[in-house]
Amino acid sequence: MSLDDIYDAVLEYDDDGISDLVKQELDAETPPKVILDEALIEALDEVGRCFSDGTIFVPEMLMAAETMKVGLDILRPLFLGDKSTIIGTAVIGSVKGDMHDIGKNLVAMMLEGASFNVIDLGVDVDTDRFLAAAHEHDAEFIMMSALLTTTMKAMETSVRVIKDERPDLKVIVGGAPVNQSFADAIGANGYSDDAPGAISTARTFV
Repeated sequence: MSLDDIYDAVLEYDDDGISDLVKQELDAETPPKVILDEALIEALDEVGRCFSDGTIFVPEMLMAAETMKVGLDILRPLFLGDKSTIIGTAVIGSVKGDMHDIGKNLVAMMLEGASFNVIDLGVDVDTDRFLAAAHEHDAEFIMMSALLTTTMKAMETSVRVIKDERPDLKVIVGGAPVNQSFADAIGANGYSDDAPGAISTARTFV
């Protein structure tokens, strides 16, 4: 039994076994932050590398993220009140008019695994809800997704209003029809075309 077993469980999508592995590591008095950093987050990074290399695809990445979330749920109560484990707070949602959430959900799960506090607003989120949530939770990031070309205008509007009202907030955008040129044109701080890239982009701002 070791941290390597937890790491392997994520890469093998073993969401049934990872719970016992994390509990056994805790029983062995391994600090929760060590389990998070050296097993779960390292596995997350490897999943991102495999996706970038084309050796795994979205379904496998979703399974790995789900497995990681099971392990994270065991550790989360141990971190309550320990702000040192949280590296930032992100508000995330699909923009107004867009009901798609698979990519957004994957990013949210991976953000949690990477030690971000995640406020998931779901789908069909208008600008006011993004801003209100960022204010309520003292967020550093807003991350928004658009999966339809018809909702790119809503993303553009939201980004521009947010940057006008809260220039301190970092806004990261993504989604199938979105590209770097569009992100630059609407004033977003960051862009990624996949979930691992979104996490890497968020990390550059903390």
